[in-house]
Amino acid sequence: MAIKVGDALPEVTFTVMTTDGPKIRTTREIVRNRKVVLIGVPGAFTPTCSLNHLPGYIEHADEFRAKGVDTVAVTGVNDVFVMQAWAKASGGENKVLFLADGSGAFAKAIGLTADLTERGLGLRSQRYSMLVEDGVVRKLNVEESPGKVEISAAERLLREL
Repeated sequence: MAIKVGDALPEVTFTVMTTDGPKIRTTREIVRNRKVVLIGVPGAFTPTCSLNHLPGYIEHADEFRAKGVDTVAVTGVNDVFVMQAWAKASGGENKVLFLADGSGAFAKAIGLTADLTERGLGLRSQRYSMLVEDGVVRKLNVEESPGKVEISAAERLLREL
């Protein structure tokens, strides 16, 4: 069953790249006592994610912070090294927190997986945006198609805040 507005995020671990190398961070560490914008993408470096979804969140990161958001984060079913490379290539370093969900544990736990096996990508995350306050989902925008960025776009979530 997919997560919905009013639900608490499940406790899972992500891997993040730090100056000291890969580190494990729990959901609780990321969202506790914080307002977080979290976007889910099917894959780093994929065309729609790289050209249409992530750029808006990088571009508008300061506007989200001006509206009280503590952290803008992106998660994808990729390893930490791919997420680090994507952070650098996208210009998102120090603007967006890149959370590696390498095994898809988070996507599975929130019920927002996408089976993209036919496209050679395997089990991935659906495309979405959410606002999380102290671990509770307050807004959730899930795309019907992984190739579209409409309801999960940064501009839409900004208007909803």
